[in-house]
Amino acid sequence: MPKLVECVPNFSEGRRPEVIEAIADEVRKVAGVKLLDVKPDASHNRVVVTFVGEPQAVKQAAFNCCQKAAELIDMEKHHGEHPRIGATDVIPFIPVKDVTMEECVALANELAAEIADKLEIPVYLYEEAARIPTRRALPDIRRGQYEGLKEEIAKPERKPDYGPARMHPSAGATVVGARQFLIAYNINLDTDDVSIAKKIANCIREAKGGFKYVRAMGISVNVRGRDVAQVTINMVNYQGTPLFRVFETVKNEAARYGVNVIGSEIIGLTPLQALLDVAEYYLRLDGFERTQVFEETLS
Repeated sequence: MPKLVECVPNFSEGRRPEVIEAIADEVRKVAGVKLLDVKPDASHNRVVVTFVGEPQAVKQAAFNCCQKAAELIDMEKHHGEHPRIGATDVIPFIPVKDVTMEECVALANELAAEIADKLEIPVYLYEEAARIPTRRALPDIRRGQYEGLKEEIAKPERKPDYGPARMHPSAGATVVGARQFLIAYNINLDTDDVSIAKKIANCIREAKGGFKYVRAMGISVNVRGRDVAQVTINMVNYQGTPLFRVFETVKNEAARYGVNVIGSEIIGLTPLQALLDVAEYYLRLDGFERTQVFEETLS
């Protein structure tokens, strides 16, 4: 069986279908890679693309996508709710089968060097690939977003790990790294008061003393023609802090402000086990085993 690596790059475009499709096509063209999911978000103006395959083939697909994004996305014209620093905002590699985290770190360095050399886009390394401890967390690298980094990239403390200490004129900068599986999880509130979402985000995020492995912020999004406040969350270790615990806390905190949760969403793919943990909690299942899932018995 071949080694398998997952890649989940995020691009700063969620509103132009033709651009999203052109980026996804770059994955389809590479032999040994399977495109699993394309998840655009108009409010965030961002698309998450998920693919899996043999390490070198995945790296090639990631580079091709980055190159295409640099051709089609102009960060000088980009606006969206989600923090970002470049046309290709972040490219993480995740070990899936017979691949170590160390191999994914090496893959991240190879790709970062190629992007910097061939596309002249500055690249930062994060998570397991980080060379500087203060760059391990993605929000620290994104501080100030595209506009802020453009002003500070020449400073020694913000010098990229690869490439020039200046932003690409239209594609900005890129972050590349290696990490465990991350669940992008959003919870929508029955209010347009973003300050409430921000207070709740501060309550649950690890950096503010909340749950370990949870990164969160409060933003405004449009849901079916209505502006609502959203707690947008990255669960960087769903086993260390499960989805249901975060959801229950957000629901309880929202109630303090007289606000209800009106829905939640998972962006991109998620491990089955994360959902089984939720089912076990809410259904109060006793002794439930993964082998009891019908589809699991077919594989």
